[in-house]
Amino acid sequence: MTPDKLSKARILVTNDDGIHAPGLDALIEIARQLSSDVWVVAPEFNQSGAGHSLSISRPLRARQVSEAKFAIEGTPTDCVLMAVKHLMRDRKPDIVLSGVNRGTNMADDVTYSGTIAGAMEGCLLGLPSIAFSQAYTHGHPLKWGTATAHGAEVARQVLALGWPRNVFININFPDVVAASVKGVKITRQGVRGFGGHIVEREDPRGGAYYWIAYAPGEHEHDDDGDISAVRGGYISVTPLHLDLTHEATRRKLAAGFDKG
Repeated sequence: MTPDKLSKARILVTNDDGIHAPGLDALIEIARQLSSDVWVVAPEFNQSGAGHSLSISRPLRARQVSEAKFAIEGTPTDCVLMAVKHLMRDRKPDIVLSGVNRGTNMADDVTYSGTIAGAMEGCLLGLPSIAFSQAYTHGHPLKWGTATAHGAEVARQVLALGWPRNVFININFPDVVAASVKGVKITRQGVRGFGGHIVEREDPRGGAYYWIAYAPGEHEHDDDGDISAVRGGYISVTPLHLDLTHEATRRKLAAGFDKG
């Protein structure tokens, strides 16, 4: 996308942390560095961990916050669908930006992430889509300024280079101040397991209820992976692919069935 075309683009901003999240304000700031035509359609409530879920068993409600800002009682996927298919149907967005998430979305986390899902839905609808996430350390202030200082330029560069229609971009910012960012690394999705546990509690009537206490597990070291890049103080840019087919196994199975 050329700079002139980008400056005239209509940008849809969404997230999974909800309409009141400071990360949403950070992404609006990033989007407005790219274009003056920015729409916001985000969940009314926090939808972290919602993944690419779609509300099909209950109605959606939309609340207009301002002229081009809406809160949807639904998931990030619902928000992007509502924006493209209804709220912005007279002139659809040219780009979808999702985030900035409170915390990274790397490795296996991308399968749970509502932030990733917002970009994924944009991709499924044929729109160039980018997810943004900001690393942080518990007990320390979140460095939103790192995302707002670097986000627009990184987005500008990847949009200028372009990518296939069935790919979207996942950007993670390191937990350092903006001036200490070492650069940008183009990475692959890393690997780490689920490191949390289930917490059992008892309600006032004696009934059990449970919390999933999520925590990232140990990651497999990979110099070209997203986790290593972010931990090293770099911005990680990972192209993610909608096609989940594992080609090597598909070919192996096809050959085996053909023999049968």
